[in-house]
Amino acid sequence: MRIYLITIFFLIFGLNFVNAQRFGYIDTDFILNKMPEYKKAQDEINQLSQAWEKEVQEMSKKIEGMYSALQAEQVLLTEEMKKERSDAIQKKEAELKEYQKKVFGFGGLFFLKKQELIKPIQDKVWDAVDKVCKENSLAIMFDKAGELVMIYTDPRYDYTDFVLDQLGLGDPNDKIKN
Repeated sequence: MRIYLITIFFLIFGLNFVNAQRFGYIDTDFILNKMPEYKKAQDEINQLSQAWEKEVQEMSKKIEGMYSALQAEQVLLTEEMKKERSDAIQKKEAELKEYQKKVFGFGGLFFLKKQELIKPIQDKVWDAVDKVCKENSLAIMFDKAGELVMIYTDPRYDYTDFVLDQLGLGDPNDKIKN
């Protein structure tokens, strides 16, 4: 009997608690692409990435040239000279791998630069999301641009435009999303 009373209690009050929860979703990709500073940061990151990629390619070409020269002159070289050149090639390959790790590895220059340029923009969006959630009494906000898979979304719970308004990027005439 006691279990029935507890069950009924949780059903009555539990359902009210679930109904009281409000939620919404946003599309951060859409929001970020509306922000001029995000586009500028992306352009700067792309330029740096291309420059670093070019440096890696140049280093790789030098190593290939050294290897080709070794192959072409191999007949004329003594064993000691072959070993010296092979060691030099291996050293250059190790330097290339170290440079790639330094630039593109976790915690590398690319990662740090991206974090430096993008994090302030993301913080701005999160602050706007926080304000929208508080203004609209939302308990949960989802991001449909993230890993979360949303099979169906009701447009009345889409708060993307509210966040854009909070950031000063809202346009009441522009309701079409990319």
